[in-house]
Amino acid sequence: MDWDKLRIFHAVAEKGSLTHAGDVLHLSQSAVSRQIRALEESLNVTLFHRHARGLILTEQGELLYDATQAMVKRLEATAARIRDSEDEVFGELRVTTTTGFGTLWLAPRLANLYRKYPSLKIDLMLEERVLDLPMREADVAIRMKEPSQADLIRKRLMQIRMRLYATPEYLAENGTPVTMDDFSQHRLICQHAGVAQVAAGALLVAELMSHDIPSTLTVNNYFGVLQAVLNHLGIGVLPDYVTEDFPHLVRVLPETESGEVPVFLAYPEELRHSKRVAAFRDFVTDEITNYRRRHLAEQQAM
Repeated sequence: MDWDKLRIFHAVAEKGSLTHAGDVLHLSQSAVSRQIRALEESLNVTLFHRHARGLILTEQGELLYDATQAMVKRLEATAARIRDSEDEVFGELRVTTTTGFGTLWLAPRLANLYRKYPSLKIDLMLEERVLDLPMREADVAIRMKEPSQADLIRKRLMQIRMRLYATPEYLAENGTPVTMDDFSQHRLICQHAGVAQVAAGALLVAELMSHDIPSTLTVNNYFGVLQAVLNHLGIGVLPDYVTEDFPHLVRVLPETESGEVPVFLAYPEELRHSKRVAAFRDFVTDEITNYRRRHLAEQQAM
């Protein structure tokens, strides 16, 4: 198949319009239309349903679009590797992680990375959905479990636990619970049991909810839980790493916590020699090493 025709088909499928695709490709609408017709004739299929509101892929069009999408991602990966042959670290790096880890731990520390590599462009994608790294939905992922996809380089960064925290102001006004039975006088703030979250956190929430807790506030991510806790609304279930940036929070019921949750960094095998990926990997590793040292020093001082 003619690559030029496939490139034009891909643009039309992305934009859903001959005109918009032409604008991107710097071609007239008639030229784009001719190329699409020629591609359909060569394949002897109809690739688009034509409607007044735009173009919709047929079943055969969807199959071809999946193929061109994979081709585009491979070309982007190749272009990234070519750019990474330069000594300087620059260009776009797409990083995915969970909303909680991304907002509470990663984003506040990115200034250290930009200070060292000011030409780097980070595209931070925060969501609970596991993006497909081999298909280049992202370049690097930080995940709360070991990735199961093949052809990935993975590095275990640390382990975290979910624990109970409250502000001194909240506890001064409402008292500090000593046992789980004391929760009858408190409000629990946690992620909703139905949202995507690590299994250990869900198990801890389920255990807490099995007690007589009259008032709860559920949020769909840890950033929301933290904001509620910081505003003295109750006792929140939060990952233990938040205590470094919010040291005034008081741990409640120290014997109550989740099991360990491993944190992994992963990226595709084909990006093994990427200088941008190496720069990000080393930055995260250094930040975690420094975090561990500070945490150990605090424990020894107690």
